[in-house]
Amino acid sequence: MTAMGRSAGVVLAAGGFCAVLVAGGAALGLHAGNLHNGLIAVSFTAVGLYVVARRPGHREGWLFVATGAAHAVLFAGRQYALHPGPLPGASWLGWLGVWPLPLTLVLVSVTVMCFPDGRLPSPGWRRVVAVLAVAGAALSLVSAGYPVEYARTGLVAPHPFALPGAAAADAFYRVARPVVYLAFQLTWVVSVVVRLRRARGDEASRLRWFVAAVVLTGAVMVAGLVGWGTPLPGVLAVPLVPLAAGAAILRYRLHDLDTAVNRAFVVATMAGVVTLGYAAVVAGVGAVVHGQGTALALLATALVAVVFEPVRRRAQRLADRLVLGHRATPYESLARLSEQLAGPRGRLLDGVCTTVADGVGAREVVLWTGERDDLRAVSAWPAGRALPDGAHRFDDLADTGAGRVAVPVLHDGRFLGALTVRTAPGDPMGAAERRLVGDLAAQAGLILELQGSAQRIVAAGDLARRRLERDLHDGVQQRLVTAALELGGVVRLAATRGDDDLAARAGVARDRLLEATAGLRETARGLHPAVLTQDGLEAALGWLADRSAVPVRLAVDVPRRLPPQVEATAYYVVSEALTNAAKHSGADAVDVRVRLTAEGLELEVVDDGRGGAAVRSGSGLEGLADRLRTLDARLGLDSGAGGTRLRTVVPCG
Repeated sequence: MTAMGRSAGVVLAAGGFCAVLVAGGAALGLHAGNLHNGLIAVSFTAVGLYVVARRPGHREGWLFVATGAAHAVLFAGRQYALHPGPLPGASWLGWLGVWPLPLTLVLVSVTVMCFPDGRLPSPGWRRVVAVLAVAGAALSLVSAGYPVEYARTGLVAPHPFALPGAAAADAFYRVARPVVYLAFQLTWVVSVVVRLRRARGDEASRLRWFVAAVVLTGAVMVAGLVGWGTPLPGVLAVPLVPLAAGAAILRYRLHDLDTAVNRAFVVATMAGVVTLGYAAVVAGVGAVVHGQGTALALLATALVAVVFEPVRRRAQRLADRLVLGHRATPYESLARLSEQLAGPRGRLLDGVCTTVADGVGAREVVLWTGERDDLRAVSAWPAGRALPDGAHRFDDLADTGAGRVAVPVLHDGRFLGALTVRTAPGDPMGAAERRLVGDLAAQAGLILELQGSAQRIVAAGDLARRRLERDLHDGVQQRLVTAALELGGVVRLAATRGDDDLAARAGVARDRLLEATAGLRETARGLHPAVLTQDGLEAALGWLADRSAVPVRLAVDVPRRLPPQVEATAYYVVSEALTNAAKHSGADAVDVRVRLTAEGLELEVVDDGRGGAAVRSGSGLEGLADRLRTLDARLGLDSGAGGTRLRTVVPCG
């Protein structure tokens, strides 16, 4: 017989076994207290058999079958022992339908913990299963030897054993049973929450179906208890759990359940809060004041109304964390990115990568800029990871085998870069997640375009300054020097001919021309100092310090030349700070410290003046702040009674 044939035979045998037990038990009558066992037996067995028929060897499917079969045994045994008479052999069959219950709950625990793939969340959960198994076995052993469950189940047939120590066994069971059963339930909840927070892609979608069914069943049970004083509606809703779980196992992608699960959780929580609040006021306060009339009902309603909205908000936040885990909703992702628009470009690009990772549950996100055939990585998530080296082509970035998707970053149809997103193996992004990445890529395109435009404007201004400085130095300044030389000749000629008046007047004109030439030279250096281009930042800052009206203590530690825009920005920052100190601060000295660090070029200018400096509209400091932002830097200003401290770090990458 082939493996497929053996599997089909096992499926038929398991299905027939459960069908006979459930049908035979149901034929013996209807007992509401035992109805849930029959429903669980039918639903779990049917769903499990369908899953293993579609996917032979699926572990979770077989766990469903085992859970259904165990409940079928409990259902049939109890139904037989509940029948009045009692029927022949009812003691033993009823006993078989009672004592395995704790072990059956252990099986249910394993089934829940292993959902949806039939494996525990991690190897560490094996110890949890071992503890549950020991606790369940202890309870089952006591239940097998003594009728500790018979009063609750209402069996007509007596327990088959009459062992000594019944009172002690009953006392132990009364204490241990609620503790162990609560531990079972807490374990189910914790395992599902742990899986849900770690899950990505298909697994997360399947878990949400499962959670939605559990929450809905719980809400129906609460509604039944509140409205009719019976858990029967919730019992009848139990098959929703295995049905939803089976659908989740068999379907490949299940989307758009976040909202349904979220709302179901909130509704169930609020129903419990309203019920408990009303009961606490009416029953608790009524017992103290010996009254349960209209006044208490109104008081309960008022208190519930007061706490309803705050509790609802907290329940909503908890639902968001449980359902979405680390993954943000599309709206939250876009809103979070919008909040970061005011930050420097470097951190903003890091924020783009983080937002994408949170939105789609990615394992790696990289942002690239450049042309389609010359892309270079500028930011990545997780934070702190090394950026890929070298240039890459866009067509080579996507790697379906590694679960990596490449999305172009465009603005007005122009290619500006790319976003690459790598997900877990076997967990490809769905249509909704691809749309979210596309939306975030569009926002990244806008950011890159705005920042690029600002950088181009600053670069164009620097180029214009250099051109003007060169034109003044090589053109106007040279002509003025030539004119001064010619006037010098006129002075000498007039002195030789004895025309002292003409010589004096020509000398005065020459001196004024030389003064104008010196002023023009200073103006040209202020536009863009030639010493900065020729000799570097340290020499240019030394030139500023020598000409400062306030004594300057200069410390520069920059062992190499930096990009021109970085050196120019550093020069203008120090120049503006020294100018402000001389004009407004009344300082006696200024300390200028410049050093190259791993983060970039660190600039700090500190004076001991009166303070009061601020970034005002139209001021030189505002211009510096705008210029620094184009280089991913921020202007830090602390200006108080003890002086002014200006600090920034300019990235040099």
